[in-house]
Amino acid sequence: MRYVAAYLLAVLGGNNNPTAKNIKKILDSVGIDADDECVNKVISELSGKDVDDVVNSGLSKLACVPAGSAVAAAPATSPAAGEGAPAEEKKEEEKKEESEESDEDMGFGLFD
Repeated sequence: MRYVAAYLLAVLGGNNNPTAKNIKKILDSVGIDADDECVNKVISELSGKDVDDVVNSGLSKLACVPAGSAVAAAPATSPAAGEGAPAEEKKEEEKKEESEESDEDMGFGLFD
C-alpha cells in the first residue's frame, strides 16, 4: 500500500510516469526502505494507465461492498415513569466503580 501511495503522490506532484527512483525518494523521505520488487511491481501495473481511471474503476468495485454498521435495537419495553429508575442508576454507578477498581488492580500505572 505504501508503494501505491508513493506512486500516487508522485503523480499528484506532476510526474505522470514516476520511476523507481522517484518512488524510492518519496519513501526514503519518510524513513521507509523501499523493496525493489514491490516498487517494480507497482510501476509495471500502473505504467501507461491514467491514475484517475484506475481509481474510478476501483471505486466502482467498492460500491458493492457493504460498509454499514449494525444498528442497536431499541428496548422492547420501557419502564413506566418513576419505576425502576433509581435502581438502574445505582447499578450503573456500581459498575463504574468496579471498572475503576479493576484498573487499579493491574499492578502498574500508565506512566510507571
